[in-house]
Amino acid sequence: MIRVGILGATGMVGQQLVRLLEGHPWFRVTALAASERSQGRPYAEACGWRMTTAMPAWAVAMPVVPPAPPLDCDIVLSGLPADSARVAEPAFVAAGVPVITNSSPHRMDQDVPLVVPEVNADAVSAVKGRRGFIVANPNCTAAGIAVALAPLHVAFGVEEVLAATMQALSGAGFPGVASLDVTDNVLPYIAGEEEKIPRELNKILGASMTMSVQCHRVSVRDGHLAALWIKCAQQPSVGAVKDALRSFRASAEVAALPSAPAESIVVRDEPDRPQPVLDRDAGNGMAVTVGRIMTDGAWLRLLVLSHNTVRGAAGAAILNAELLKARGLIG
Repeated sequence: MIRVGILGATGMVGQQLVRLLEGHPWFRVTALAASERSQGRPYAEACGWRMTTAMPAWAVAMPVVPPAPPLDCDIVLSGLPADSARVAEPAFVAAGVPVITNSSPHRMDQDVPLVVPEVNADAVSAVKGRRGFIVANPNCTAAGIAVALAPLHVAFGVEEVLAATMQALSGAGFPGVASLDVTDNVLPYIAGEEEKIPRELNKILGASMTMSVQCHRVSVRDGHLAALWIKCAQQPSVGAVKDALRSFRASAEVAALPSAPAESIVVRDEPDRPQPVLDRDAGNGMAVTVGRIMTDGAWLRLLVLSHNTVRGAAGAAILNAELLKARGLIG
């Protein structure tokens, strides 16, 4: 078993990490770390548990410790806020501890692989031979879009993307957005999101797409929905697009990982799908659902839905850790 420390363990992503690692065949959580106000208290007391399943029994009495080395673990999975991650994660690297992070500060660093295993698994080879390193998963919206764009880019050559996102409240953490701001309302700005998504997608896909994004916060608990308009080098038919998406398969190596979904992409033909409440948990929250596929002149138009705290956060980090383990880069 590989011993895992969770940084930011009391936050929304940290809680998902705790939930998803319950009974994991390769990883055992041995340290829960969080901010100063939680330290020294049992996890059950320090954490306002927001998951719909019970807190794992092993976590209840585990003391919360500082998110700094030394920590009783072989690797750390980080769900720290950006400001904390900027300081804490390099400290673990310097101590020779691999960091698999959901946080944003180091995603675009030249020596940090930004990984979606179904799309660019070979990027992790950059850390071979290093004891301490950072491997990042992308922004919670970019994660789902990357999976949907990958087969289209291979088949048709994606050149330009326009995107309008409708992002769930849990993407803002807890307590998130004030109820009086978002009830009966849509917030048409999420700080930093519109800049992150194009940068990260081009890094993951090894592409140079032109991309324009508008991000909106909506009153949905979980599930980020993105409306995409896509211009390709080859103009595909709707049937060809559906075939490319439905035939997309992760490599045998990635498909065998414990957290990998049976289908990375689920294509829905109904005119009113995907919907967050109906589709966000596809593949245990790790599948990306695509629907409303149509052409609009030279543009291909579709919707992409992914579970932001699973596919876009905790589950993505765990899948990256599993890939590193399968390649002998940790443990």
